[in-house]
Amino acid sequence: MIRALILCALLPQGAAAGCRQALALGLDVSGSVDAAEYRLQLDGLAAALTSDAVQQVLFAQPDAPIRITVYEWSGPEDQSIILPWTPLTAPDDLARATTTLRAHQRGRAAPTTAIGSAMLAGFALLADQTDCWKRTLDLAGDGPANTGPRPQDIGHDLLPGGVIVNGLVIGSGDQRGDDERVADIKALSSYYRNYVLRGPGAFVESALGFDDYAAAMERKLLRELQSIAIGHAAPPQ
Repeated sequence: MIRALILCALLPQGAAAGCRQALALGLDVSGSVDAAEYRLQLDGLAAALTSDAVQQVLFAQPDAPIRITVYEWSGPEDQSIILPWTPLTAPDDLARATTTLRAHQRGRAAPTTAIGSAMLAGFALLADQTDCWKRTLDLAGDGPANTGPRPQDIGHDLLPGGVIVNGLVIGSGDQRGDDERVADIKALSSYYRNYVLRGPGAFVESALGFDDYAAAMERKLLRELQSIAIGHAAPPQ
């Protein structure tokens, strides 16, 4: 499954001369994510990418664009590409990418949550993006791993050199009190910090529920993309 995932993602929708950052986004579609939450996740990512603030960062250096791919994951053998590697050189590229996200329909998914397998799939996707200044894997999820290899058992020897792993944890959005929901978010955030994050400067963002997903995704994108735009600004001639 992971080999098929790689082959699919390596078919870009456009050519680019350089790459400022390769960003692989893995979306949790396990059994705890219902149909409405699934749409909030995909549409929320599209909304975050098209926000004015994020677009300003995306198109800050058109000669060295950001390249993204999006995949969904659930069980150990269930990862599939939604958007293959796509360089975002101009608004038209972004429009095509977000149209793909909004039009995508949920495919086969396992009820289980295999974060370790999702990490390995993301590593495989990023392994060949060596022409990029920075390579980042973002994993969004609403619970800890309950099947497959545990994230804490995936050694750093399996991490492609220089890859950063960030997380976006999502609250249950159920009818419990705010204090209990916040406590759950804190616990899941701690789990991601301890077992999922990789690399210097890695961080975890949180959404209280799927209805907060778009805002949380925008915050996360701005944090990780702005640093690379500033850090690699061309020196004055």
